[in-house]
Amino acid sequence: EMGWTEAIPYLDGPPSPLEFYREWVSPNKPCVIQNAISHWPALQKWTSAYLREVVGPKVVSVAVTPNGYADAVFQDRFVMPEERQMPFADFLDIVEKKVTSPNVFYVQKQCSNLTEEFPELICDVQPDIPWMSEALGKKPDAVNFWLGESAAVTSLHKDHYENLYCVISGEKYFLLHPPSDRPFIPYELYQPATYQVSEDGSFEIVDEKSADKVPWIPLDPLNPNLKQYPEYAQAKPLQCTVRAGEMLYLPSLWFHHVRQSHGCIAVNYWYDMEYDLKYSYYQLLDCLTKTVKGL
Repeated sequence: EMGWTEAIPYLDGPPSPLEFYREWVSPNKPCVIQNAISHWPALQKWTSAYLREVVGPKVVSVAVTPNGYADAVFQDRFVMPEERQMPFADFLDIVEKKVTSPNVFYVQKQCSNLTEEFPELICDVQPDIPWMSEALGKKPDAVNFWLGESAAVTSLHKDHYENLYCVISGEKYFLLHPPSDRPFIPYELYQPATYQVSEDGSFEIVDEKSADKVPWIPLDPLNPNLKQYPEYAQAKPLQCTVRAGEMLYLPSLWFHHVRQSHGCIAVNYWYDMEYDLKYSYYQLLDCLTKTVKGL
């Protein structure tokens, strides 16, 4: 009723900055853009051998969990991953299964980890997306590099960013909800905690006692517990696969759950959203939802 489609539209190529802002950013609609990054050297160069040569010995941040869920609700806690510092070559050994591990490893640190931890790779992509930067009148706040195992899952959440998500190799599987689905998506407050490795190699969950509770979504949209969260039956998820060489425009405040093929490599650009009428609408919807549930 608000203009959302039943499927994510595909564009044959990047539109002009004005067209993109008018047709997609302003109405807050997602799309998959083809042929927008076909000129990137990364599409051909970013093999395992190349990454080993360029980045291999460098120590980088890797998220490690026992179950593949980082930044997710587990055992009534909002549990963050162990942030392990390790040579990138050792991480590649695990992804390529040259070394076996019972745990799940994922290079997923945000805060512009491509520019901060992998600056050697920027020349193979772009520091920003020029037509998006022109459309929004700003540069991205962060450019992030993603590489991990297929068991690594990003739990359902939303971001305050206009997100251009570019797949270099493999596939990403997105499940999306528009902001208008907020009344049907459960949020609860959770004690934040972190996975820590014990002496025997097992993980324990350690509370961050001084930290405030975190609002997060406990529901798994791929296997929702409708008995516990019956309202979710009214939500309308959209699913799409983003393949190598494709770019997903994920609008700000859209809920998203993400999986990937094993060893999938991606780069995404986070542009800060405008805190305009769309943001005010979402805040109103969020407040009304909380008020109704509190009655």
